[in-house]
Amino acid sequence: MSRRKNELNQREIRIMETKVKTYVESFAAALDLFLKDCEVRNLRPHTIRYYQNEIHACLNQLREQGINVETLSPVLVKQEHIKENVIAYMRHQKGLRIVTINTRLRALRAFFNYLFKAKHIPQNPFDGITLLKDRKTVIATFSKEQLNKLFKQPDLKTFTGVRDYTILMLLLETGIRASELVGISIEDILWEDELIIIRQSKSYRQRQVPITKPMRQQLKKYIAIRGSIETNALFSTVDSNPLSKRGLQNQIKKYGNEAGIRGVRCSPHTFRHTFAKLSVQNGANIFELQAILGHTSFEIVKTYVNLFGNDVRDRHREFSPLRMLDNLINP
Repeated sequence: MSRRKNELNQREIRIMETKVKTYVESFAAALDLFLKDCEVRNLRPHTIRYYQNEIHACLNQLREQGINVETLSPVLVKQEHIKENVIAYMRHQKGLRIVTINTRLRALRAFFNYLFKAKHIPQNPFDGITLLKDRKTVIATFSKEQLNKLFKQPDLKTFTGVRDYTILMLLLETGIRASELVGISIEDILWEDELIIIRQSKSYRQRQVPITKPMRQQLKKYIAIRGSIETNALFSTVDSNPLSKRGLQNQIKKYGNEAGIRGVRCSPHTFRHTFAKLSVQNGANIFELQAILGHTSFEIVKTYVNLFGNDVRDRHREFSPLRMLDNLINP
């Protein structure tokens, strides 16, 4: 066998100059890269915390199965691992609800999609993985009686009582999300135009929601009592700090407990559903509802219209097959 030349030829030099792709080595490093990318993309802090919490929860469940996640690289994760160690484990071992499983899968899918697109892993284990099918449930809303009970709970002789009463009115008036409400500043109220600008929207699209005269009057009363404080947030605590989303949720939950409301979750989102229901029943169309609620598609808005619209119910009285029977009990 002939002795090879010691000097590299052009092809061999190109091999040496070619950068060998190195993939991410650990979940900790991968998560750090993912969260930094979320910040660069200016995702909402709430969304980033959701991703972080769900991924950490998944890693804890892998530990429960005896998997050493400290030495495990995302490169090694395959589709069968997602099916067996994530989906099947949450369903059969933990007994978690479908909605909980899908919430975690959405976070994991975003995580692995980023890693694959950024070429931190050679293949995406979520290719071919879909969310679990779940039965559609009836959207829970407040009844008129429950609303009246809730509105009686805030103590209108206290600052927090006046503030919370105003908040309940605004939630029912506009159907805005909790994060949108706590993001409103005083300057966002357009008094002459009878509008409030919603800046902290889920879709990152600012929108304007209309408010009626009773709402404007209540806002003026509240602002007069609130006075001039350092924070620009419309709704503040007794310490003059901006009211947090968690603080808002806790207050509404507390009022629900005090009012003895059962069978429906007392939350800002239930107010959102209730706004949609009552608006549809009072004649709001799909375009008006979408504009106020801030949905980017018609799908959820169609659900509200189909569930709460009066047209089908009223027409059913006319075409019900029971009308054909002559001897109905209690006709």
